[in-house]
Amino acid sequence: MKAQKGKLTNNLYLLRAEKRWTQKYVAEQLNVTRQTVHSLESNKYNPSLILAFEVAQLFQMRIDDIFTYEKEEE
Repeated sequence: MKAQKGKLTNNLYLLRAEKRWTQKYVAEQLNVTRQTVHSLESNKYNPSLILAFEVAQLFQMRIDDIFTYEKEEE
């Protein structure tokens, strides 16, 4: 079975800006570093499933309303 390639993106920056939350605040709520929040927002880091659920809970949204996965064509 071949591993499928794809790209995970998110709208975390926009959601955070709407609430006027700082990266530091979000990091404290998620018990991660501010750098982790920055890396998530810039799509440099893919969260674990648990962290994705925690982000969704923090924003009171569904995971797929925050994170989008797009398969790459082979």
